[in-house]
Amino acid sequence: MKNTKNYDEQPVNTRIKIAGLWASMLFVFAYVDVFGLFRKDVLENALAGKVFTFEVNQMFLLLTTVYILIPCIMLVLTLVLKAKTSRMLNIVISSVYILTIIGGVVGESWLYYIVGSVVEVLLLATIVLFAVKWPKTN
Repeated sequence: MKNTKNYDEQPVNTRIKIAGLWASMLFVFAYVDVFGLFRKDVLENALAGKVFTFEVNQMFLLLTTVYILIPCIMLVLTLVLKAKTSRMLNIVISSVYILTIIGGVVGESWLYYIVGSVVEVLLLATIVLFAVKWPKTN
């Protein structure tokens, strides 16, 4: 007997695709950082008030918060801004984050961090790709 049922294939709007990619990137970003707390070296440095070579102080925490807030806000801005503005912001901000993530993985030897960073870069590169190919109306 032949299956004659077809599944409904509604096209997904570019804005929704990009917002979903931002959300996925943020989850990977958060989990990689949380998993880092299981590392003895990271935990000892955190307890000593250091992250990499940076001292954990008000300015460090403020800048780190801003760094995380930008992708959080991009998720919403992608959905509410005019298409032209959303497209440009997604291209620029994703590209900048790709560079910062690549910079952060340089010299890293832990595989979980490298894999997480590669996934983050791939998600961000997909945002750039979708934004560059944003459909135009006639």
